[in-house]
Amino acid sequence: MQAVTDADFETEVLKSDKPVLVDFWAEWCGPCRQVAPILDEIQAAHGDKITFVKMNVDENPVTPAQYRVTGIPTLNVYQNGEVVKQIVGAKPKAALLNELSDFIG
Repeated sequence: MQAVTDADFETEVLKSDKPVLVDFWAEWCGPCRQVAPILDEIQAAHGDKITFVKMNVDENPVTPAQYRVTGIPTLNVYQNGEVVKQIVGAKPKAALLNELSDFIG
């Protein structure tokens, strides 16, 4: 998954033509490491419909604070510059596919 930063968040995420799922994560977060391979699988199957990126909250504190990301992993889906879905915590693949069905269906 491509990494985004506070500096390029607006360009890569908010101005994207298609929905963007942002995985807010950190190196020390166990559940983040559990959800990463699941997101890779979903991206492989549905990457044409929704863009997947990740943001390290330790290296990029501004954006997570702006979107009130208090727990990680948090998955925010942005469409037309707005948060249209927020998923907090590690979830199994079936649950994530269900949550994202509006964007990948």
